[in-house]
Amino acid sequence: MGLLLCVAGLSGCSGTVVVEPGPFAADPRCAEVVLALPQTLAGGERLATSSQATVAWGDPTDPVVLRCGVEPPGPTTDDCVTADDGVTSVDWLAVPGAQEPDGGTAWTFTTYGRVPAVEVQVPASVTADRSTAFLMDLGPAVSRVEQDRRCL
Repeated sequence: MGLLLCVAGLSGCSGTVVVEPGPFAADPRCAEVVLALPQTLAGGERLATSSQATVAWGDPTDPVVLRCGVEPPGPTTDDCVTADDGVTSVDWLAVPGAQEPDGGTAWTFTTYGRVPAVEVQVPASVTADRSTAFLMDLGPAVSRVEQDRRCL
């Protein structure tokens, strides 16, 4: 499930973040989600990506990456958090990666109870100096996919 990233300035890259699309990226609801996503997130500007239903923000060499159309998770014991700003509420499965020497931890967040699912990969470089509360900024876009199950 690893992301393929390309460093700007290398031949053939053109500053585009190369991201593997989700298996259900062609779902029309993913187009609605992507069109509604913010231009900035976690202090980073939106970047060009190589695949349908993907968006990246921030440093092109270590961006926050969203993929719509990933496999919806089934029942799980993974931590589930609700990002609720009083208007929209989105349940996310939160799976930590390895902790980096700088103190940050990479995280993968996947929507729970929505088909198609949306995944957000947050690099350790982002979590080292800020929280992941910016997930609430994705709520209006992600909520365009109807929720049929909730975290317990």
